Amino acid sequence: MTHHTIAIHHVEQVLQGAERRGVETGPLLQRAGISEALMEAPLARISQEQYARLLRVVQRALRDEFWGLCSRPLRLGSFAQCCRLLIHTPTVAEALRVGFRYFHGELPDFVARLGVADGLATVRIVTPRVPDPSLLYAERTFLFFTFGVSSWLAARRIPLLHVDYRGAPPPNVAETARVFQARLRYGQPHFGLTFDARWLQLPIVQNKQTLREFLQQAPANLLVKYRDKTSVTERIRRLLRSHLRGEMPSLDEVSRVLGLTPQTLRRRMQEEGQGFQSLKDHLRRDAAIEYLARPDMTLLDIADQLGFSEASTFHRAFKKWTGVAPGEYRQRHRPAGGGAAMR
Repeated sequence: MTHHTIAIHHVEQVLQGAERRGVETGPLLQRAGISEALMEAPLARISQEQYARLLRVVQRALRDEFWGLCSRPLRLGSFAQCCRLLIHTPTVAEALRVGFRYFHGELPDFVARLGVADGLATVRIVTPRVPDPSLLYAERTFLFFTFGVSSWLAARRIPLLHVDYRGAPPPNVAETARVFQARLRYGQPHFGLTFDARWLQLPIVQNKQTLREFLQQAPANLLVKYRDKTSVTERIRRLLRSHLRGEMPSLDEVSRVLGLTPQTLRRRMQEEGQGFQSLKDHLRRDAAIEYLARPDMTLLDIADQLGFSEASTFHRAFKKWTGVAPGEYRQRHRPAGGGAAMR
């Protein structure tokens, strides 16, 4: 299975705190295995593994689990300590209340609140002052972690009705829609989530053993563990993945396999923020980034695996997708002293 990749925009956002504290970001990127050259390419992508590694690197360098984005550091171990409290709560509702109380004492810049009315549950991130860009990213991340941890505690994805975003849409709207699998509402006064209140009564099923395993993989597991694999775009992506090397099925062929009319398929994809051609391009792009991390594969091998008849065609496509040539991308991501094949 080819994993989704992460837009370089997220790297820029995570590094805001380090820059504000005067910490040189080049060594942080190097330790995370991310080329500084990618920071100059707005379309560049990194792997989920690189992004998760960057979060850990910045945390350790700043001794702050919120990467210097807030007005004061979030002490190391805070996330784990909060999770230890949450596994002893009976339901998702109580876990959210306990978690929000815990972080209210740790993060002075914003407050997370749970509300219930007319059968709907809402989580809102309330900020007493006008947030700067770094605090906005901290709020967005806290909202995402709230969703991810709640789903982990109940061992199932909590379906969202809609997600509220402060201000203008982010540069990666399609990715945000894919992560939450819900309608996005921009220009709202607060970041927030809305879902059916009955999900608040889901029991907490995690324990000390599963918590240890969860913390060993966090935060990378929050990026992928509870993605909606039943969505139309994810189902199409899995279907196309098995045809990467040859000619990919047409929209009509995919619709027949999924038992949908082409019109319904187009509409469902549009609702999920995707088009058929862009989905194919994104799959090839993500697979290419995955293959470029393998030193045993030449550029010609990768081009062949992705269904390109010539390496030059692959070269042009990859540069269009990411703003970086595949050879340069691989060269700058080789481990020190490594010898990735460049033929």
